[in-house]
Amino acid sequence: MRAYRGRNQGPARAEIAGLAGRAARAERAGPAGRAARAGKAGLARKGSMAGPAGLAAAGAAGLLVIAGCAGGGVAAQGPAARVTIVSGNLTFSSAGAGTRGAAAPASRAAGHRAGSAVVAGLSGSRTRATASGSMSGAGAGQAASGRSRASGGAAAPLDLRPDLGVRVAVRDGRLTGVSVRTVASQAGAAHAGRTAASQTAGGKAAAGAALAGTYAPGSRSWRTRWALAPSQAYRVTATAVDARGRRTVMASTFRTLQPRRTFTAATILGAGQAVGVGMPIMINFSRPITDRAAVERALQIWSSKPVTGAWYWMTGKSVWFRPRHYWPAHTRVRFTAHLAGLEGAPGVYGRADLTQHFRIGDSLIAVASAATHQMKVWRNGRLAGDWPVSTGRPGMDTPDGRYLSFAMGSPVDMNSASYGVGPGMPGYYNELVYDAVQFTFSGDYVHSAPWSVGQQGIINVSHGCVNVAPGYAAWFYGHSMLGDPISVVGSPAAGTWGDGWTIYFLGWRKLLAGSATGEAVQAGQDGSRLVAA
Repeated sequence: MRAYRGRNQGPARAEIAGLAGRAARAERAGPAGRAARAGKAGLARKGSMAGPAGLAAAGAAGLLVIAGCAGGGVAAQGPAARVTIVSGNLTFSSAGAGTRGAAAPASRAAGHRAGSAVVAGLSGSRTRATASGSMSGAGAGQAASGRSRASGGAAAPLDLRPDLGVRVAVRDGRLTGVSVRTVASQAGAAHAGRTAASQTAGGKAAAGAALAGTYAPGSRSWRTRWALAPSQAYRVTATAVDARGRRTVMASTFRTLQPRRTFTAATILGAGQAVGVGMPIMINFSRPITDRAAVERALQIWSSKPVTGAWYWMTGKSVWFRPRHYWPAHTRVRFTAHLAGLEGAPGVYGRADLTQHFRIGDSLIAVASAATHQMKVWRNGRLAGDWPVSTGRPGMDTPDGRYLSFAMGSPVDMNSASYGVGPGMPGYYNELVYDAVQFTFSGDYVHSAPWSVGQQGIINVSHGCVNVAPGYAAWFYGHSMLGDPISVVGSPAAGTWGDGWTIYFLGWRKLLAGSATGEAVQAGQDGSRLVAA
């Protein structure tokens, strides 16, 4: 059996041209000659599949060629497996043997499975493909308006909806293999204004890389898991078998649009960075996102230890992931935002994927009480300190809340002029403070305060910070990292949402309410999935 898999292979195109010539000679020889020559070539066809017209159309469109095998040495009875490939506005459909008059030739030798080549075509989103390979309806106009050349010269049709990915379905059979791969295309890259190298640097796989996908139960359909990258050529190959074991192989090549408007994503997390057990995954976007559910479904997390959490939209341009409680200590985490080709807002597509990895360090959790004037510190689940502290004086109370450390410094210049109390005014101060760990944007820290050691554990005298004796402060500073939980309790002042990394102000139900899907995220070593909360 010979399976010709598309316009991009020189020998296959030459063979098709030869088959077209033989079919033309059969036409001139009359009915008997046509039948005999079609039997030798394995190309007996009805209607548009017979003669040079259908083959010439397929060659010009350069779409795909299907090979159907029938065993037993007799004409195949009934339809062979019929494959349909859908990518955005494009639909590629095979003509099942039997439904379009494709009779299998007699076996050439004992035990040999004779093959019959079927040329399939492309249709628009609402038009059935013809067996001759013609393009009709919306698909023809769209392809004609924006074609490139992919891997060898023939014009590739244009997928205007890369966010929908690729779907493959089969009738009268089951799928046994599907491959979607990027195609190196100098002409296509030139048309898109970027090269394969820049595409890789932009976050998508290099040419030849396979895309992930999943089969439906029964292997009757398959689809890519993520969107297709914009300005990229792809080749899809699908194989199906019918109940008699006849095999259909179908291939299609196309490219995706170059969007006029795109968005990008970034994170503050550094590669391999060690962070505290409360650290959120923060993803910031260059443009407002309106299809937030689609973005959430494109976000995947791998965790070396099982974690349940949720995504929460802080703003239209920022989404955070937070565990329900905290990360387990010493967890390795990786995440990928599969955004390339995803439509985050009408007409606005993701330019590239975003991937980062980090790790969770020791667990360090501090709880300071403004009422008891004590701060308890747990390290890896064990009480490491119970220290006297002094929090904010009346009128400058340290606000209650579950915070995270987000900045550290030693020394830090603390100046009351930063909130309007300048030199010569009552309450003015300007001090260099050591071993300072910040937890509110308004300027609250846990820090060394040798001047208030006599009041620590007894009365609150600070300007809002948590004052600690120098020795305790040095230990705390030396063991701290970004994302460590710091809570303040027993204060008459309530904390303010957004004054620091305050995502742990939210209970579990409120956290879920901030997700566009309303679902929880279960992450583990095999990745993450959305589940009902």
